Amino acid sequence: MIKYKNGFTLVELLVVISIISLLSSVVFASLNSARSKARDAKRLAEIRQIELALEFYFDANGAYPSSGGATDPNASWSNSAEPASWAILQPALAPYLPRLPVDPMNTFIPAGAPDGYAYYYTALGSWGCNPATSYLLVYRLENGSNVRSPGFLACDNTTVVQYSGGGLNT
Repeated sequence: MIKYKNGFTLVELLVVISIISLLSSVVFASLNSARSKARDAKRLAEIRQIELALEFYFDANGAYPSSGGATDPNASWSNSAEPASWAILQPALAPYLPRLPVDPMNTFIPAGAPDGYAYYYTALGSWGCNPATSYLLVYRLENGSNVRSPGFLACDNTTVVQYSGGGLNT
């Protein structure tokens, strides 16, 4: 008479569980990469929206809107992670952009710390250009690809300043 085995052994179950956990860790790692790329794509699209709204404002007013109120990097900037300073820019751009976008992670990290994600705006009029004929938008991407890094002319029209990861209009 043949005796049949009912169920699985403990070793067989452990092997199956370890294979499943290995496969799931690979899938989760891939998903995290896809999420960070999606956030970067959203950042680039939102920065482009802000740039377009700033251009419409410039066409209508002959200068870019004023900025200010942030603690990071200083009071001449508007920072999306600091709602009070970001609200200074909102009324000027409201006809062109109903709601100012904020970074998908929008984390406030004090100046000098490398891990913060926010949008920073300053009108270069706050740096001595009068009227504000240039502006600076600075943002940080999670992946180094697709970084736009244009330069801009300072108020003396000769000094070119380069900011990595910043969108800017001259």
